[in-house]
Amino acid sequence: MSDLQHLPARRGRATRLAKGQSIKIINTHGHQVVDTWAFNAHDLKEFMSMEHMRAFIDRIRPRKGDPLISNQRRAIMTMVEDTSPGVHDTLMAACDIYRYQNLGCTEYHDNCQDNLAEGLGLLGLTPPETPSPLNLWMNIPVGNNDGIQWLEPVSKPGDYVILRAEMDCIVAMSACPQDMIPINGGNPVEAHFQILD
Repeated sequence: MSDLQHLPARRGRATRLAKGQSIKIINTHGHQVVDTWAFNAHDLKEFMSMEHMRAFIDRIRPRKGDPLISNQRRAIMTMVEDTSPGVHDTLMAACDIYRYQNLGCTEYHDNCQDNLAEGLGLLGLTPPETPSPLNLWMNIPVGNNDGIQWLEPVSKPGDYVILRAEMDCIVAMSACPQDMIPINGGNPVEAHFQILD
């Protein structure tokens, strides 16, 4: 088990996992969304894919015990534990500079797409693209009329998920910097993670 590692507010980090290792991602303050990606360590063009996962598990969000499926329809990770109410999002793309421009931002705004590049860059890698992430703790309910809402997380401080690597992989995370809508309670903060053997 590694020491607790810091995922700074509004920033991105990444780590390598060998097959069979797990990562514990912790919602330290309870209201922070963590965009999460996984890439095959030997071929970054294979990555965790939300659209492929939804087709496999027949739901729009994964639960404890569910495989997280790659774009080659293989399990890249498994969600082995979730202490939160299980409200995560698999529908929304990572925020990017265009999202903030659409919201009226006229200057550069930290964003999850750039945070993915930052996290992989710290390992000397470049993402081949920005897949849709597993947005841990992001609360986007879908209504009866197919409308959506952008709500605060329902998780509490210290809630965590544990994801087990089903192949050698690289996990990237972004402490989402969104502060223009309520999804981080209007206050993006840090999160933490830990590697479990």
